[in-house]
Amino acid sequence: MSAAVVETELAKFLADPEPLLAVLHGAQKIKLRCTGGEGLILNTALRADQDAPVLIATRRMAAAMLRTSAGRALFLDVLPTVFPWARFLSASDVRDFAVELAHALDTDDPADTSIVAQLIAEWQHTAEVQADPELYAVLTTDSPGDFGPVPEPGSAE
Repeated sequence: MSAAVVETELAKFLADPEPLLAVLHGAQKIKLRCTGGEGLILNTALRADQDAPVLIATRRMAAAMLRTSAGRALFLDVLPTVFPWARFLSASDVRDFAVELAHALDTDDPADTSIVAQLIAEWQHTAEVQADPELYAVLTTDSPGDFGPVPEPGSAE
């Protein structure tokens, strides 16, 4: 089975859906790009039903492993392979990331990936800052005073 994702514009799909729906066999998905908005993924119900238990089992297994000392040690060993950007984190930050990830994985709704995705994005951004010595210095050094109020997003300055 192929895991290919066919991409197209939403408008093109809406104009003529038949050819694209024909590719929804096996593991294929259709990614619809939306102008000015979030894209969509079309998948078969069978494939979604197959993906859900795999995701849930993987999250539960990872959470259970991270609750043991051997599992935490293994996680810390493989972390730089899974998250290459983690090599820019301090040793204490890597441990904090592992603890926070364990908590995020061990949730009442293992099918909800948003918490884990947000956590990974936040730690990746932390690593990106720590990888840039100049940016890190700017962000961790006291500023020489107050620069005034910050305007609301989207408002005129």
